[in-house]
Amino acid sequence: MRWPDPAVVWRAVDAFLNVAYGGPPPSAVRSRLETLRALDADSFYDSAVFERRGDGPDARIFLRLGNRYYPHMKLTIQRATDGQTFLFRADTHDRHICPPEGAPEHAEFTDLMTKNQQIASAVEAAWAEQGLPTFKTWLREDLARRQSP
Repeated sequence: MRWPDPAVVWRAVDAFLNVAYGGPPPSAVRSRLETLRALDADSFYDSAVFERRGDGPDARIFLRLGNRYYPHMKLTIQRATDGQTFLFRADTHDRHICPPEGAPEHAEFTDLMTKNQQIASAVEAAWAEQGLPTFKTWLREDLARRQSP
């Protein structure tokens, strides 16, 4: 499977930023995006701006875009379980660092996690509204395919 056309990724980026910031993103994000904009379609996915994890069918690409509360939220592009299509996911990238219950910063951090999840849900809803593939939209379509004769 090939990664999505960069034009599709730019639609996902624009929707993400609109929800995550409601205005211009910080300079670090603008700089990453300027780097990507300077590339042609053939070299787009070779950019060091993308973080990568996994190979083959488990490969994922991440673009750190952040949000108004947290700079580490990512736009994730991953293959669907059919191995043929791709999905966009808003990765809050915060679950692995939550302080334990009882820690002084636990309440503040769980509040941040709630805000991040609300933004991630709104980003994915915006993508779905634009017809961009998310896990939820892929799952609905997959279930419909399985139910049709």
